[in-house]
Amino acid sequence: MTLEVFGTLSGTVQVPPSKSVAHRMLICAALSGEPCSIVCQSVNRDMEATVNCLNALGAKITYNNGCFNVIPVGKCTKGATLDCAESGSTLRFLLPVAAALGADAVFTGQGRLPERPLSPLYEEMTAHGVRMSQNGRMPLTCNGSLPGGNYTIDGGVSSQFISGLLMALPLTGQDSTITVTGKKESQSYIELTLNALKLFGIKVEKTDSGYHIPGSQKFTAPSARIAVESDWSGAAFWIVAGVAGRKSITCTGLDYDHSAQGDRRIIDVLRSMGADITIGPGSVTARPSQLTGCIIDCADIPDLVPVMAVAASAAQGTTLFNNINRLRIKESDRVEAILSMLSGAGISAYATQDTLTVTGGIARNTKYDPCNDHRMAMAAAVLAIVKNINITISSTECVAKSYPSFFDDFKALGGDIIIEN
Repeated sequence: MTLEVFGTLSGTVQVPPSKSVAHRMLICAALSGEPCSIVCQSVNRDMEATVNCLNALGAKITYNNGCFNVIPVGKCTKGATLDCAESGSTLRFLLPVAAALGADAVFTGQGRLPERPLSPLYEEMTAHGVRMSQNGRMPLTCNGSLPGGNYTIDGGVSSQFISGLLMALPLTGQDSTITVTGKKESQSYIELTLNALKLFGIKVEKTDSGYHIPGSQKFTAPSARIAVESDWSGAAFWIVAGVAGRKSITCTGLDYDHSAQGDRRIIDVLRSMGADITIGPGSVTARPSQLTGCIIDCADIPDLVPVMAVAASAAQGTTLFNNINRLRIKESDRVEAILSMLSGAGISAYATQDTLTVTGGIARNTKYDPCNDHRMAMAAAVLAIVKNINITISSTECVAKSYPSFFDDFKALGGDIIIEN
């Protein structure tokens, strides 16, 4: 669907649940010895991909009235096809999990997922005896059982490889270690995994070189209902719209002090640019502010870069984003997608392999193809609000990957939307 978006946003919005947290809770629940319930007020396509894959492995997960009801895998289904859709988290988490279960599974996916890297996880799993078809092609077959033992992973490609092993190795029943070499990217996402494992009774010890997973452990579901916390990645779009737009926006359902989500750093980054943001009990209020360009290290917050680039377009001076290289292997080449979005609107921006520079300035109406990337479509909608222009965005259905109700919330906050044929 193609939408023309413009207008002014203000008011209060309930932020949807975090898919990053939901993935981890659902996997741990499906590996537990007893059923449990996970409160999750809405579901997106990536969550559905993980649920469908876990059900294919033998779990029985249903969703009713804002809650996932999980009956664990029990006896694993052999030879299942796991359709990961476009979810990189689903593939990278469940590849080692399925191997640890001895599932002999086949993995499929759509969009850019087959192009997204599996190295060095692929090589480390095959080095431990798991047999897989050629890396970089789907369908990807995975046969044999992943054993416990000592694993070494370069932390500079994706934290999801480490998280996948952390969830898989307790299933082996053996003492295991993960040695992380090189630069450790997105450490906060590993903390989300450790939190989920702890919630489900799995002990992981941090070491100087990585992690130690003691043997003879079992996943155990909490006795009470648990809830998926709200998504700071999704909230960031409204927070930027509030500080760089013309009226205040309040996001509810957020807990800055206790969340392990790295993307809560949107508050710190915007405040360093001069943003007026108030944190209340379970809420964040973003008020129109005079922003100033700054230098931002994006190594641990890559998903924030599209919307932070929008904030930079509204700031006085120049903003430099460092450590952005991993953006090139997301749902789109997000570096090129950001440059296309900003340059189309007349905003000065350029990139090197690992940096992005944005200079604030006057914008013009434009048309934009988000390249089937949910975060780019949402960023473009916020750019229209921030720069007070009209942007026609094609293929807006892609927001369903993480935030299906985004444009409904956009309209509820007062934004104008024209549906184009």
